[in-house]
Amino acid sequence: MTSSSKRAIVPSILAVVAATIWVLPYLWMVVTSLKPLGEIVADPTAPLPKHPGLDAYREVFELVPVGRYLLVSLVVAVVIGVLQLALALPAGYALAKLRFVGKKTAFVLVVACLLVPPQVTFVSIFLMFSKVGLTNTFGALVLPFAASALGTFLVRQALVAVPDEIIEAARLDGASELTIIYRILAPLLRPTLVSVFLVSFVYHYSDYFWPLVMTTDDTVRTLPLGVALLKEPGSGVRWHVVMAGNVILSAPVLALFALVQKELVRGVGGS
Repeated sequence: MTSSSKRAIVPSILAVVAATIWVLPYLWMVVTSLKPLGEIVADPTAPLPKHPGLDAYREVFELVPVGRYLLVSLVVAVVIGVLQLALALPAGYALAKLRFVGKKTAFVLVVACLLVPPQVTFVSIFLMFSKVGLTNTFGALVLPFAASALGTFLVRQALVAVPDEIIEAARLDGASELTIIYRILAPLLRPTLVSVFLVSFVYHYSDYFWPLVMTTDDTVRTLPLGVALLKEPGSGVRWHVVMAGNVILSAPVLALFALVQKELVRGVGGS
């Protein structure tokens, strides 16, 4: 084997090692969910179950309304992601391609918003939503996150690299600004938009803090809250049930990653 071949193998080995480190916790979660509670208590470090079964999954569906919680989580995450893309495109376009007074200040404010976590503003937003009767509603889960500073920043950075000639040609053909944004520029930014949507979906789908603060009604409760209910403080944690709940919770995210992996690779590769 030549020295160049050895150098080519090293990155592949490192990638396999890194992937294994990332995948192992998930595999451990799946294996634990298949073990009876007695096996977990007797030997928590056993790599494989001696008597695998799906009893933990059946118990999860009996304890919490998984279907309803999952539907609420998916609807909230998808609606937030779509709204963020719909607003990030014109905002990023204005910051990247238009000239107006206060443009630099607006961009600085967008970047500054990246430094403010939602936990800092939740008290004021909760009080405002309480006054208008929006707590325990889908609006309380969606509206605070309809605009994304991160999405605006990423779209703006991607649009900076788009030649101005494309926009000028569209204007000469009589295209409106909205047509330019959503029908001409949006397809060019597809990898970026997919990445923004994926980041938004994963964050809001798995968010525990905001639904916990904004909801007390079971009808708008999300799946992360439902999984948290599987822990019983009085009788000890039934780890096989908790792990089964987390496997169910993570399944839609893994499916989404599988669907958009080609776009993510294109975005990382810059093609």
